[in-house]
Amino acid sequence: MKFSPSTGALTAASLAGSALAGTYNVADNIVGNGFYNSFGFEAIADPTAGRVNYVDLATAQSLNLTYTNGNSFVIRADDTTVLTASGPGRNSVRVKSNTAYTTHAAIFDIAHMPEGCGSWPAVWETNESNWPAGGEVDIVEGVNNVTPNQATLHTNPGCTIPSSGGMLGTVVNADCNADATGNPGCGVQFTEDKNSFGPGFNGVGGGWYAVERTNSAISVWFWERGSTSVPSQVSSGASSIDTSTWGTPAAYFPSTSCDISTMFDANNIIINLTFCGAWAGQASIYSASGCPSDCVSYVNANPSAFTNAYFEFNAINVYT
Repeated sequence: MKFSPSTGALTAASLAGSALAGTYNVADNIVGNGFYNSFGFEAIADPTAGRVNYVDLATAQSLNLTYTNGNSFVIRADDTTVLTASGPGRNSVRVKSNTAYTTHAAIFDIAHMPEGCGSWPAVWETNESNWPAGGEVDIVEGVNNVTPNQATLHTNPGCTIPSSGGMLGTVVNADCNADATGNPGCGVQFTEDKNSFGPGFNGVGGGWYAVERTNSAISVWFWERGSTSVPSQVSSGASSIDTSTWGTPAAYFPSTSCDISTMFDANNIIINLTFCGAWAGQASIYSASGCPSDCVSYVNANPSAFTNAYFEFNAINVYT
C-alpha cells in the first residue's frame, strides 16, 4: 500500500504461531456480519494522499458503502456523487482487523475486487503506529485496472530479497527499504496469472489469496475460482491447513537477507480502496494505464465509473 505514518495505534495482542512449521489451526473465521466484529472502520486522512474520504462505520452503512448478504461482506466507494475540486475526495472505506498477527497464515476468499481508472485497492498487513519499522506486507495491490497483482514488502533499511527463485512470479525490485526514493518496496508481480487483479479477476469469479508469515519466509499464493490446482483445504475453508502442500507460491520473500523476526511486528490486516494518490495518481503511471483525462479530474467528474469499485469477501480465515 506504500503506507506512510498516520494516526492510530496498534491495540490488539499478537497471536502465537503453531508448533509445527506449515501446519496451522483456524483462529479467526470471518464471514458475513462477523466482519463488523473483527474489523474497525478507519475514518482517517489517507496516508497515501489519495482523492478519497474514508468514512466511519455509521456513515458507511447509511450511504450503503458496506453491507452483508448471507456470508458475503461488501465494502465499496461512492458511485453517485460528482465531486468539486475544492471539496473532499470520493467517499470510500478502510478497515483494520482488531487482532494483530505475527506467525500465521491467512486465506482471503474474494468474489470481487474494486476496478476503475484511478482506483487503488489493497489487502495488506502492517502496524500503523510503527511504520515502516514494523514492516508491511501487501498481499493484493494494483492500480488503474493494470494487471497482474503485485505482492510487496516495505521495511526499514536492511531487508532485500533474491532476484529469483522459489516463486512463480517476477521480482520487479529487490530492495524493501521504505526510505528509498518513491518507496517502491520489494515487489513481485504475479506474471503467471493475468487474472490475479482487476477486471480479469472479477471476470473469472474471483479466487483465493493466501499469505503465510514465518521467521523463515513470507509467501503469497493465488488461485482463480475455477482453478483445478487450488488445495481443497483452501477452497473449503478447512479448520486446519498444511501450507507445505500448497505448491510453489506466486511470491516468496525469504529471510536470507531480511530478518523477518526483527523487521516485522505483530501486524493488523488492512483492506482499503483509495483513488489517485502516490501511486495510481502519478501522471506517467495513470496515462500509461490508458486512462482518460488526469486522475483527480476523472475521479471527481465520473462517479458512475466506480459502480464496480467494491470488494466482496466470502470469507477470511486466519490460522495460527
